[in-house]
Amino acid sequence: MYEVFVNDHPIYLTNSVKKEMNDKLFLLDTFDIEYVVNQLNNEDVARVFLYHPDKENLLKKFKKRVPVVVAGGGLVVNPKGEKLMIYRNGKWDIPKGKLDAGESIEEAAIREVEEETAVKGLELDKFLCKTYHIFKRNGDFKLKETYWYAMNTDFSGKLKPQRAEGIQKAEWQHDEKILQSLQNSYPNIRLVIEAYNKLPHKTIHRVS
Repeated sequence: MYEVFVNDHPIYLTNSVKKEMNDKLFLLDTFDIEYVVNQLNNEDVARVFLYHPDKENLLKKFKKRVPVVVAGGGLVVNPKGEKLMIYRNGKWDIPKGKLDAGESIEEAAIREVEEETAVKGLELDKFLCKTYHIFKRNGDFKLKETYWYAMNTDFSGKLKPQRAEGIQKAEWQHDEKILQSLQNSYPNIRLVIEAYNKLPHKTIHRVS
């Protein structure tokens, strides 16, 4: 099963059905994404399930019906163990952005963190997870597939939030503060933090 978010609302791609009273069920082969999003914006709908019996091709089938934008992002940790968070559009977030032409996902992730926070000296650590969310651009719904990486840096300079991207703050946060920030964040960001906390160890390497 895959989890795709529309803001805080989940869409589940599934080959089994466990529908409850406030859930909506649609067939993965025939659903209309605009109608599904409208249903999720209805306060009476808790979750949406998109069903198809072929477990191995759930995501592939979903991507055929919703255009995909690939992005990279990074959870950056400094020598104090603090993590780099940004405040964008009224929510706490982690730096990320879509790939430029010719970039690898790892290169895009590092570039986006640098551009959105002005942090330098990033070292790429382990891959954390992929997350999925639906957004609207130029009147069309799209699926953002974000690859998340742990990163490290010794940077101690001034952080500069990228105002042009709607970022109001960029700051280092210790774990207790992050728990507070996650109360005003997105489900996907919580998934990234959870994936980092499950890492058994870290192996650093640089992107050449």
